[in-house]
Amino acid sequence: MVVTQESVAVSGSRRSSPQEIAETLRERIRTGELRPGDRLPTQAELAGEFGVERGAVRQALRVLQGDGLLSNVTKGSPPRVAAPVAARAEPQPTMVGLAPRLVEAFSARQVRIDAACLTAETLMVAVGEPLRLIHEGRLRPESIDVRILLPSRNIDLAFPISVDRPSEDDPVHQRWLAQRNAQGHVLSHNLKALRATHGIDVRVTFRALPFTPPVKLYLLNGAEALIAYYMITRREERADDGTLDMYDVLGTESLLFSFEKATGQRDAAFVTESQKWFDALWETITSDLTLS
Repeated sequence: MVVTQESVAVSGSRRSSPQEIAETLRERIRTGELRPGDRLPTQAELAGEFGVERGAVRQALRVLQGDGLLSNVTKGSPPRVAAPVAARAEPQPTMVGLAPRLVEAFSARQVRIDAACLTAETLMVAVGEPLRLIHEGRLRPESIDVRILLPSRNIDLAFPISVDRPSEDDPVHQRWLAQRNAQGHVLSHNLKALRATHGIDVRVTFRALPFTPPVKLYLLNGAEALIAYYMITRREERADDGTLDMYDVLGTESLLFSFEKATGQRDAAFVTESQKWFDALWETITSDLTLS
């Protein structure tokens, strides 16, 4: 069906912002007032309804298209409500599932990757595939911005930790710290090398969390959120001065669940809230982190 404009502007005499227009239309889609396949009013009709210029309407429509809610926004006819995108395949272990998602993310011209994790191990390994494709000339991003949240060295980690929970000189903590720093350095070096080899604008920034993250979270270009639970297990590992008996996590084997804005309202809300959560941590209670 074709939805006609309302007789009274939503916000009365006050001009609506593009964000307010997008939220109003998003709510109509969520409640079923606008259904998949429905055609929206023309930009002129929407401009009249909301009391704004067409430019504000176009901005709102582009926001909804970016969320996967509208199709044909750039064409001459009014856009339609998009059909929900089919969900991805079953979750895969993090080390298997992350690399192909990064390849797709790195196909964008401006790449933004946000990650909150215990160490950068999985990201360090998974980013190797898009880097290989960049070196082969098959991916050509103009900029790459990577932000990573890692636990501070100064906190008492919930895991990994020695089973007998010793003092602050815990060898398990020192082992984790060495891995955190080494993997972060390798990841940063491999990405920043693209400046010299391909002229790509690359930024890699770390900040320190004041707590142990119970999950690992990856946010790709603000459009997809991937999350995996840290599964805690007791295990032993040989060390130079004996055996480490510890509670550790199987980070690379944890199942990675994907949520995409384009899939529907539920996934879009999860991606949006996950990004807000990450940004809030980045801007408030975290601190500068320099890898030693």
